[in-house]
Amino acid sequence: MGEINLGAVLLGALAFFLVGAIWYGVLFGKAWQKAAGMSDDQLQGTNMPLIFGLTYLAELVVAFTLWHAIARSGASDRAVMMMAVGFGATIMAPAVGINYLYLRKNLRHFLIDAGHLIVGMAAMGGVFLLFR
Repeated sequence: MGEINLGAVLLGALAFFLVGAIWYGVLFGKAWQKAAGMSDDQLQGTNMPLIFGLTYLAELVVAFTLWHAIARSGASDRAVMMMAVGFGATIMAPAVGINYLYLRKNLRHFLIDAGHLIVGMAAMGGVFLLFR
């Protein structure tokens, strides 16, 4: 197993989380809400601290996995970004897309969520470059 830099992993996951806050807040919050068919009341009736905590935990798993892959491969800076964006574009987004097909989610909903995954992974990759 490659050496894990805990600071890089924690901050990489935080970068992904902050992209999500901006993505689903200012940039696409209302469009996502409409695409998801969620009312203001539905959103307010949820345990947001729990959702945010579990989101960050899941992003930590992703960050550990990506850092491990980078450390094991000895990837160049260019390859780090290719791996980060590649994870988002060729693994995470298609996996969500498969679920959305069976859930009968619309294309707009998918594009908003897939875009978040790709941009979030790019942010994580950027943070990882700072720790090389």
